[in-house]
Amino acid sequence: MSALERLAATIAARRGADPDSSWTAKLLAKGPEKCAEKFGEEAVEAIIEAVKNDRAKLTAEAADVLYHLLVMLAARDVTLADVLAELERREGTSGLAEKAARNG
Repeated sequence: MSALERLAATIAARRGADPDSSWTAKLLAKGPEKCAEKFGEEAVEAIIEAVKNDRAKLTAEAADVLYHLLVMLAARDVTLADVLAELERREGTSGLAEKAARNG
């Protein structure tokens, strides 16, 4: 099991936890919209560090982005396995062809 899979499992396990005892439970208790907002904030912070070309800070912000992405997905009952299955479905397809198929 990868670190990302372990993190997703931990997030799933914290869904019903006391929000006073778990940051993840607190985020999930605030609802999907707040989880999405927090993901967006973290994504912007990662973008800023990428533009600044600060490798260490970008690495740390990217970890935050992945965590908050998994929390946002959990808030909407989308699992990491769902996302990985979608990536596998797209594997071997040109990015241009895949984008054109989605845009109809």
